[in-house]
Amino acid sequence: MATANPHRNRWLVLAIIIAILLAAWSLSRSRGTVLPGYEVQAGPLVQDVVATGRVATPSRVQVGAEITGLVLERRVMDGDRVAPGELLVVLRARELEARRDQARAALAALRDADLPEAQARLRQARAALDQAERKLARRKDLVARQLVARETVEQAEQAVVTARAAAEQARVTVVALDGGAREAQMREELAAAEAALAHAEIRATVAGTVISRNVEPGDTVNPGDVLLVITADAPGEILVPIDEKNLSHLEVGQRATCIADAFPGRPFGATVFHIAPSVDPSRGTIDVRLRLDPEADFVRQDMTVTATIRTAERERAIVVPDDALLDARAGSDRASVLVVREGRVQRIPVRLGLRGLAMSEVLEGLAAGDMVVAAAALDADKLPQDGERVRIEGQPLPASDAATQGELPVRFN
Repeated sequence: MATANPHRNRWLVLAIIIAILLAAWSLSRSRGTVLPGYEVQAGPLVQDVVATGRVATPSRVQVGAEITGLVLERRVMDGDRVAPGELLVVLRARELEARRDQARAALAALRDADLPEAQARLRQARAALDQAERKLARRKDLVARQLVARETVEQAEQAVVTARAAAEQARVTVVALDGGAREAQMREELAAAEAALAHAEIRATVAGTVISRNVEPGDTVNPGDVLLVITADAPGEILVPIDEKNLSHLEVGQRATCIADAFPGRPFGATVFHIAPSVDPSRGTIDVRLRLDPEADFVRQDMTVTATIRTAERERAIVVPDDALLDARAGSDRASVLVVREGRVQRIPVRLGLRGLAMSEVLEGLAAGDMVVAAAALDADKLPQDGERVRIEGQPLPASDAATQGELPVRFN
């Protein structure tokens, strides 16, 4: 029986291995180079602008003192709700009280003493005038009968003139005291004294919430001192500085979903109602104000809030990752992609719609199911040429939650 040649067997095994490797290389060569890429998908699409801001009150009312006085009472605390006219702080102002009491006493004296006295003098003056007129009539009768001299008539006439002047003066005095200029002046003095004293009772001018206090009973305050700060009742607002590159996407009326850092599990709605007319040159941002929905009653002043503003949406859109785009320039809706069809690369132009940091909408040039090369992952000199055979190693689409402040993510719902 013949024995096998061990050297021959080794060469036979080596030849088989080489043949297998050549076959695998030939098969791989025929199928093309493996490249990273994506499968184009279609579905609902939204475009958001995400930024962080703070809750801002439209109006803060500083409640101050208008007079110098000692604080007797402080009737509100931080967080208290107040209504217009509600008493907040009571001051002691003795000088103003004395001035008011003096004005009241003067007006009372006018009514109770000066006016009755003037009215009595008026009655007396009118009686004297009547008597002088009767005396003049008798003298004229006696002169007509030539019983007395003519000079007595002239004397009687002069007495009538004097009595009439006295009566008129008394009448003017009564008019001045009884609803006239003097009484009006004294009433104004009393009103001024009472108005000045009213400043000792500091009241709320608006409905709102007390957010700070700077006064306690026993403090002495002066005109201009801020005692309390009240946030006026109004629809709450969020002030959000947004990167100016997103300005073209923002419009008044756009809806937003907000989350306060203090309440991460309670998202609430808001609406864009104001966009600043100018950009802050130091930060490169533009201030946008959002008006809170009424149900966000748990939000507090100066809370940190992240706002996601919905700037655009599509019921159905073709989306491609941005690293598959070639020749895409800012402000342009034109680009190109490397599509793999029937195992070969084809460079085609596409027209873009919504643009984002991770993905962009394709309006023309691609369809759902197309395979595209992740061109940005390759060096420029390693990009496949048109017609070259390649195979796509599918990559997951970029995560939609990778956006940070000021970014403009495009994502599927």
